[in-house]
Amino acid sequence: MKKWIAALLCAGLATGLLAGCGAAGASKTDTAAESETETTVEKSTDAAAEEEAEPAEEDEENYETGDASLDDPRNQNDIGEKELLVVSFGTSYNDSRRLTIGAIEQAMEEAFPDWSVRRAFTSQIIIDHVKDRDGEEIDNVKEALDRAVDNGVKELLVQPTHLMNGLEYNDLVDEIASYSDAFEKVYIGEPLLTSDDDFTRVESAICHATVGYDDGETAICFMGHGTEADSNAIYAKMQQLLTATGMENYYVGTVEATPSVDDVIALVEKGSYSRVVLRPLMVVAGDHANNDMAGDDEDSWKSSFEAEGYQVESVVSGLGEIPEIRELYVEHAKKALEE
Repeated sequence: MKKWIAALLCAGLATGLLAGCGAAGASKTDTAAESETETTVEKSTDAAAEEEAEPAEEDEENYETGDASLDDPRNQNDIGEKELLVVSFGTSYNDSRRLTIGAIEQAMEEAFPDWSVRRAFTSQIIIDHVKDRDGEEIDNVKEALDRAVDNGVKELLVQPTHLMNGLEYNDLVDEIASYSDAFEKVYIGEPLLTSDDDFTRVESAICHATVGYDDGETAICFMGHGTEADSNAIYAKMQQLLTATGMENYYVGTVEATPSVDDVIALVEKGSYSRVVLRPLMVVAGDHANNDMAGDDEDSWKSSFEAEGYQVESVVSGLGEIPEIRELYVEHAKKALEE
């Protein structure tokens, strides 16, 4: 089992290098407690991505993130012999957590009726913040794996909601490998953007989700996280795909790297647009989407485009809310079982 998982780790790393994929970093926004505790929604590919900021002094939040009681942390026992563990970086935005991560988990339950679906987050800062603020307890990966062992799980299927292959995905494989002797069978699904076909399907999904804005006068701009690592090429790859398929009014940028918001504005200004629609290229709509993209600070994407005279509409909705995206995660889990 350990040799098998080690081989999978090597394959996953090779795939990540070939795909040139990545997203990482820490939130630059400090306007509220969320931005001190939730450093990114897709912190998944380089060394900087593994560094989590220390929680700041607890300040009273000046905005609502939704009702945590509506979310199911999926940390129940009585698992049975088959467990499907959905692993996410996490978010402390309650509504987005339910509508994105929770919706992906629900899709897994519907697709795998014989498996007990459980949740784990990789960000301990988010886990602690949600517990302190809302009293909701979410397992980290070790706690989830220990729970599986204690419940006598024999077959473990792990499906990450990471956007793409990277260091955090490989770290997850390593952590699961350390438990390899505890289970009879272990399967690990691939992140969302792994193969060329994945890119094509994600492009189709995000275009379908925004087709109502595609009126010839609107620039549709997606905001990813970005990283200084070579894996930042993921965003250029998606941009090239959009342009090559005729979606020339679609633009992709990042918060922490290039293309920056200024780069995206420069491209948009080459067209004849009167309106700009902003949407996150992230699984959840957390701190970056609410503040760096749609916030009122002068350096947000919204404010930056408004300063150039554009009418701006922000769609604060994570990729996990798109049915086609959830289905792609399901297919990755099924593929893991088949292989």
